[in-house]
Amino acid sequence: MLNLILFDTDARHHLLPLTATRPVGELRVGMLTLREKWERRLGGRCSYITQEYLQERFPIAIEEENLILNAGVLPTTELCKLIEQIGPGEALLDNGELIAARLNEQQIEALIEDEQLSELHGIPLPEGFELLAINRLWDIVRLNDRAMRDDFELLVKGRKSQPLSDSNRLIGPEDQLFIEEGVELEACTINTKTGPVYIAKNTIVMEGGLLRGPIYLGVECIVKMGAKIYGPTAAGPGCRLGGELKNVVMIANSNKSHDGYLGDAVLGEWCNLGADTNNSNLKNNYSEVRLWDYTSERFERSGMQFMGLVMGDHAKCGINTMLNTGTVIGVFANVFGSGYQKNFIPDFAWGGPDSPQRTYKFSDACETAALVMARRNVEFTEYDKAILYHVYDQTAKFRRWED
Repeated sequence: MLNLILFDTDARHHLLPLTATRPVGELRVGMLTLREKWERRLGGRCSYITQEYLQERFPIAIEEENLILNAGVLPTTELCKLIEQIGPGEALLDNGELIAARLNEQQIEALIEDEQLSELHGIPLPEGFELLAINRLWDIVRLNDRAMRDDFELLVKGRKSQPLSDSNRLIGPEDQLFIEEGVELEACTINTKTGPVYIAKNTIVMEGGLLRGPIYLGVECIVKMGAKIYGPTAAGPGCRLGGELKNVVMIANSNKSHDGYLGDAVLGEWCNLGADTNNSNLKNNYSEVRLWDYTSERFERSGMQFMGLVMGDHAKCGINTMLNTGTVIGVFANVFGSGYQKNFIPDFAWGGPDSPQRTYKFSDACETAALVMARRNVEFTEYDKAILYHVYDQTAKFRRWED
């Protein structure tokens, strides 16, 4: 089995708050995370070169022969063919940026120490080659549809779906629907004309669900009665979905269980949207959406007309929360109150537009995290606590009320 090592580039700073708590390779884009795509495409197992404060939680495994890969790149069939052709000491480059290389143990250690690898032979990508990469938050929304269709082909190859119960109505080709064992799915309408639908093990889709592909529901998801889910929408394991969703990516274990609209949005892990929370994904004047960037510390042009919400891990919204077009909410922000929220809500913020903002006390946040994660039988570890403290400390400058 190939030893694959995913490395973060400087793009990870533009992918905050999602990458505040994970390497880039743990982002979900389409049905699979970037790591899962690489492992399936190349038949290997991944570890990480990432930020020092994340490295204990996501350790690196180095062997005598290693294939290092740019974690933010989507591994298409064409790209993987090129990667499989590179030999020891060779590197695949895109305008001088490293995409992949075969390195021995000594070369990996030099790379980690930021030493120059003079003996590395660079091979440029063919002229006009289409490289798909996640460099900004909006790229997840922009590439989600294509990634979902590619992932479906990867997931179903050589496998047979469980049968669909007669109480459901299928519109579109049967081979674009895949159901794993243990799924509960009754009295729902599924449309595969617009894209594939994949429902993973032990997921429950309650009566009256309307699913219009492409859709991915990960292991042990729950879709509430009467939910309206438009593709492309991908929910990782342990998520809860309800109300109306369109072009949403939920990394894992997050809740959007109730009525309300969520569109062109990305949620991290352990997020919760209160009942009747709604987000806007289109400005009233139909103009380009700007999105907060943690690196430039300003709102950047996205090139997107439709862009809704990006929410970091453990963030929460109270009932009836109204979120503007292009809102970024940081890790462990607790958002509530009437009226539209600000377009950027800092990490560990507590409050809303009609109340003075204060800081979510770190010890209280950790207590909440332990309780929330225990509901999914997941332990809140010292690694998790250390990562969250790093985020708490590094984002203090955005909580200006602390000055």
